[in-house]
Amino acid sequence: MLMKKQNSNKAIFLDRDGVINVEVGYLSNPDDFEIIQGSIEALKILHKKGFLLIVITNQAGIARGYYTEEILNTIHIKMESILKAHNVTLTDIYFCPHHPEFTGYCDCRKPNPGMILKAKDKYNIDLDTSYMVGDTLNDIQTGIAANFKT
Repeated sequence: MLMKKQNSNKAIFLDRDGVINVEVGYLSNPDDFEIIQGSIEALKILHKKGFLLIVITNQAGIARGYYTEEILNTIHIKMESILKAHNVTLTDIYFCPHHPEFTGYCDCRKPNPGMILKAKDKYNIDLDTSYMVGDTLNDIQTGIAANFKT
């Protein structure tokens, strides 16, 4: 008899803008990336408690033509570099480059749970022991859509 794969990892799913870095609208310049005071310390505590740290972020600026995926990747490299300098490592970063007005519906754009469900499968995450951390109602709705705590 086949047994169902046990989900054993717990995770914190984090919005990026307004949670890890200062919200500046459509962040399109890596030089404008600024860590929010206290976020590094919070991430360290969560990591020490055994949580995977996974960023999930809507990046509609790509669909709108404000910046490219290459620029976004440069911003993420800078973010990861700053965090690593403080002994914080993100497990992964997921982003949605879509916007309904420009690219139509997708299942990855928050509040849809697509990015969470991809990470759940990839990292064997137990959503019952995981949380969504964000700064907007949209982030709360994402956690609810994935059936876990926000």
